[in-house]
Amino acid sequence: MIDKKDQSIHICILGGGPAGYVAAIRAAQLGAKVTLVEDREVGGTCLNRGCIPTKALLKTAEVLSMISKSKELGIASAVSSVDASVGKARKDRVVKSLRMGVEHLLAKNGVEVLRGKGWIESPQRVTVKTSDGEVAVNCNRLIITTGSEPLIPDIPGVMLDGVMSSDEALELTKVPESITIIGAGAIGMEFATLFNSLGSKVNVVEFQETILPSEDKEITAELLKIMKRQGIKFLLAAKVKEICKSENGLEILVKVGEKEVSLLTERVLVAVGRKLGGLSPDISALGIEVKKGAIVVNESMETKVTGVYAAGDVIGGSLLAHLAFAEGRIAAENAMGMPSRLNYRAVPACVYTNPEVASVGLSEDQAIAKGLTVKVGRFDFRNNGRALCHGEREGFVKVITEEGTGVILGARILGPHASELISEITLAVSLGVKAEVLADMIHPHPALAEAVMEACGDAIGRAIHK
Repeated sequence: MIDKKDQSIHICILGGGPAGYVAAIRAAQLGAKVTLVEDREVGGTCLNRGCIPTKALLKTAEVLSMISKSKELGIASAVSSVDASVGKARKDRVVKSLRMGVEHLLAKNGVEVLRGKGWIESPQRVTVKTSDGEVAVNCNRLIITTGSEPLIPDIPGVMLDGVMSSDEALELTKVPESITIIGAGAIGMEFATLFNSLGSKVNVVEFQETILPSEDKEITAELLKIMKRQGIKFLLAAKVKEICKSENGLEILVKVGEKEVSLLTERVLVAVGRKLGGLSPDISALGIEVKKGAIVVNESMETKVTGVYAAGDVIGGSLLAHLAFAEGRIAAENAMGMPSRLNYRAVPACVYTNPEVASVGLSEDQAIAKGLTVKVGRFDFRNNGRALCHGEREGFVKVITEEGTGVILGARILGPHASELISEITLAVSLGVKAEVLADMIHPHPALAEAVMEACGDAIGRAIHK
């Protein structure tokens, strides 16, 4: 590894999102001179236009949901109105606070931040167009972390006023009376939860036959039932043909099977996924391999060009901020001569619906497809004391183990605070822990985490409360 006091290594990082700013801080910790190039706000999509602002707004949705159940707790209350502008202002404060925190960390670690659009002249030279003119950055190492951006499908009328991406949806100061969401992936489902809680009439149109198409079928089937009970309407296995202006807003023409359906709506949110962004069309001319829009890297996060690394959304795979954090760290450490690797077997994923969805490792179907014989343990939250105390009885924990060894291969959770509960199983998957270890581990009582313990016990035939 390079001497920490030796700043002869100059690393230039293109993109200041989760992968980029973590790579910058880690490289600086290891002694590099670091220049971070960012043409928007540091923190990237996650902090400014994604994970953080949506969760801040979803807190409003959570409180509204709690108020709707307050009668059960002996509290007579009702919501007279919802001021979306106040919620947006709070969201903006949260985002600003965290962004200032990232800026402070970069400054504290001596990272130079260049505000502007950068493009790669060569593996050792980046030109940045700033407000004061062009600046040339000569470097020994280059890390590309240019992220992703909302994908806008080729649908007639998609550019009409009232049609939004997730970026614009986060800036609304008025709750729409009705909204149609195109896409039932994680982004679409979170916004469906948000707008439904705020009082909008929500329709979701999805091309696939199920919501969250990449998730466990048992999880998605149960979540679909729950969201329908909440009042959200779905058109599945459906294709949007056209978006048109109507007298009171927008009209969406949708083909479902052999019939055509017309939906009238005030707003349309397009949430069909994201595309990798920020790459120069001639990047391949530098020797950097690109497949299906993603930069190809090895396990060190290094491209085919020595000294050029890439991390985060731009390398494809799962577009998750926490994965980008890890990949940025790995890229920086390898760039500084520290051989580091990432365990992709244990990458959690969460969807912040109500209730939440969380997963890690192999699903039951994925394990079987790999030729593994599995034993599945399951425990319902309706049998968990803490869940009932909270009035959150929907959902379950599902743990997938290898029959014979008992090793935990993965898990799927639908239920309250699933995004917090998944970390225990992520550690287990990462270390190759057996189900009996978590089943035998003493968990606090009453606690939602007992559902994880009981599901592991069920996988080995030892569940007590099932």
